[in-house]
Amino acid sequence: MDDGRIGRSLRALRRRRRLRQSDVARLARVSQSTISVLERGHVGTLSLQTIRRIFAAVDAGFEGMVMWLGGALDRLMDERHATLVGAAATTLRDAGWEVAIEITYSVNGERGSIDVLAGHGRTRTLLVAEVQSELASVEQTGRKLDEKVRIASTRLCRGRFGWVAEASARLLVLPDTDAQRRLVHRYSSTLYVMFPVRGRAVRAWLRRPEESVSALVFLSDIGRGTGNAGRLAPLRVRRPGVQHLAT
Repeated sequence: MDDGRIGRSLRALRRRRRLRQSDVARLARVSQSTISVLERGHVGTLSLQTIRRIFAAVDAGFEGMVMWLGGALDRLMDERHATLVGAAATTLRDAGWEVAIEITYSVNGERGSIDVLAGHGRTRTLLVAEVQSELASVEQTGRKLDEKVRIASTRLCRGRFGWVAEASARLLVLPDTDAQRRLVHRYSSTLYVMFPVRGRAVRAWLRRPEESVSALVFLSDIGRGTGNAGRLAPLRVRRPGVQHLAT
């Protein structure tokens, strides 16, 4: 288990118990900053004893790997991602796209999985959507999405949709939470270059995809059963040098 997954495991277990970082810190007799450090995957800065005590505070054991309810942890961590993928697929279908989900590929040593692959037959536009329940490495996300778009355009599109892509686009999908909005704001100088299309412009493009774009959207009410799952949320983060981004 890599350090980042250990951190994500702690976050998933903490949220399942509806605990704040400060609550876990109190139970484990450490500082809140220590919980934050571990959740960010900086495992090497902490002793094994400290890590074990922190996981014990969320009813889990740690012996170089996280153990919880006989392997149910993977299902817990994947649940939100799966729900978000479903919401993204619904949003695209409602906008008139043909959609396929969880498409795996292995081409010339490049391997991966495309969360949502969508085709717009009238304009022959291909869209590759990367769905993240938590924003991961920004640079790695961009590089991997470039690979997926290239492979989808040249190897997958015709077989899946029956036509050759004349335009291709990439979309980063995040849950509409304050935490994810703060992360987008933190990395705004990079993200605005990588994913310049936001807010209402994404909605308009999905209805009439007349050119290639690179976009970022938040999806609201994920998994809440309110009937609004898959609704595109307006972007409220700030553009560098500008007070607010109009949506």
